[in-house]
Amino acid sequence: MTDRLLQRVPRRVTIYEVGPRDGLQNEATAVSVESKIAFVEALASAGLTWIETTSFVNPKAVPQLADATDVMAGVHRRSGVRLPVLVPNERGMERALESGVDAVALFAAASETFSQANVRASIDETFERFLPVVALAKQHSVWLRGYVSTAFHCPFDGTVKVEDAIAVAERLLEIGCDEVAIADTIGRATPRDTDALLELALQRLPIERVALHLHDTFGLALANVIVALDAGITVFDGSAGGLGGCPFAPGAPGNLATEKLVGLLDGMGVETGVDATAIAAAGAAMRTLLQS
Repeated sequence: MTDRLLQRVPRRVTIYEVGPRDGLQNEATAVSVESKIAFVEALASAGLTWIETTSFVNPKAVPQLADATDVMAGVHRRSGVRLPVLVPNERGMERALESGVDAVALFAAASETFSQANVRASIDETFERFLPVVALAKQHSVWLRGYVSTAFHCPFDGTVKVEDAIAVAERLLEIGCDEVAIADTIGRATPRDTDALLELALQRLPIERVALHLHDTFGLALANVIVALDAGITVFDGSAGGLGGCPFAPGAPGNLATEKLVGLLDGMGVETGVDATAIAAAGAAMRTLLQS
C-alpha cells in the first residue's frame, strides 16, 4: 500500500453495525430476547455508535425478528449510540415509533426481479410504500437511511447497470433519506465494479451521505473497502463475526466481519473508535449460541 494512497484516505471512518439485524434475520436457531439485548450491549461497549438492532417486518416473513418490540423495550439507550431499525412499510414504521426509535432504515433494490422476490413489488411500487414512512419520519424527527440492494449484481438477473443503482440512490435521497447505503448483496463486486459505481456516485450523489454495505462471499470485501476509501467513502457497514446475509438472495451469506474491517482500518491509520478484539468476542459468542 503506497504512502500516496494512505494520504488520500479519510482520517476517520464510521462503522455501521448490522449484526443484530442482518446478522440474525436468516438464522434457523431461535435467539432469546435477552441474548439479543446482550449482543447489542456488547457491541456498544466495544465502541460502536451505530447498531442496527432489529426489524419491524412481518413476523411471518422474518420470524427470527418477531420479537422486535421486546428487544427495543429492553435494550439500554446510551448517549451517543444510535439504534436504527429496519422498516418495510407504514405499519412497520408505526410499530417502530411505538418503540421509541429515533433512526430507521428502508430498503429498495436496483434490480426489478430482486425487488419482486424480496418485497413482492416493483421498484416504483416500493417507493410508493416509502412515502408515508418518510412523512412519519420527518414528523417525528427520525433519522432515515435507505439501502440500495443488489447495486452491483442480482442473484436472478446478473450484473446490474451502474446507472440503475445510482438512480435508486438518487431517488432515496430525493424522498428524504439522510443517508444511502449501496449494497453488494451477494458479494460479487470486484474492485473494478466498486470503482466504476463510485465514479458515477461521486458525480451525482453527495459523497458524505453515501455508505457501503459489503458482503464477503468471495473474499473481495476488504479490497472493495480500499477502493471506496480512496473515493472518499467514510461510512462502512459490518457485522460482528461476519454473521448473516439476505434470506431472499440465494448465495448471499457472509457479511463483512466488523472486526476484519476495523483491523484493516487500524492498519491504515484510520480512526474508528472501535475495539476489534471486543467485536470479535461478541461475534464469536453469538456464533457459539447459534450453534448450540
